[in-house]
Amino acid sequence: MRIRIDGSDLPGRRPGAEADALRLGNVHVGVQRKVEVVDQVPADGASATWSFEVSSREIDGALDVGGPWVHGRPGARFLYLSWGAVTQDGFAMFRRAKLMFTDVPTELLRAAHEGNGTLVGRIGLTDAAGGPICARLHPPAVAWAVE
Repeated sequence: MRIRIDGSDLPGRRPGAEADALRLGNVHVGVQRKVEVVDQVPADGASATWSFEVSSREIDGALDVGGPWVHGRPGARFLYLSWGAVTQDGFAMFRRAKLMFTDVPTELLRAAHEGNGTLVGRIGLTDAAGGPICARLHPPAVAWAVE
């Protein structure tokens, strides 16, 4: 099953002290694949898009997803968007956002599983305080569609 996450409104593009600190700290956001954060985008980027494939299968009449991009146990699977400072020593993670598969409407998840398009999650990457969005994100913070 194909998944695409479209991120907009990155926090480093906003004026103010926190945005300046994010830019100076070389903060990036990426999608987590196992323990590695990949496809990193600067916090002051115009937008961020991540595309990848996950496995999906029927288990007792319900869909379950898996693979290196998927975290959590069956019935509580999710994706991570991870924030961190990029330094000469690597990526120093300090915050993550969790996108739960249980928040994806069943008909959309099933359509993507059956190959009727890509499951797309749209998310604003700045929280109400102007910082990087984090914690478990529920709709409407993430809007799901199949395209």
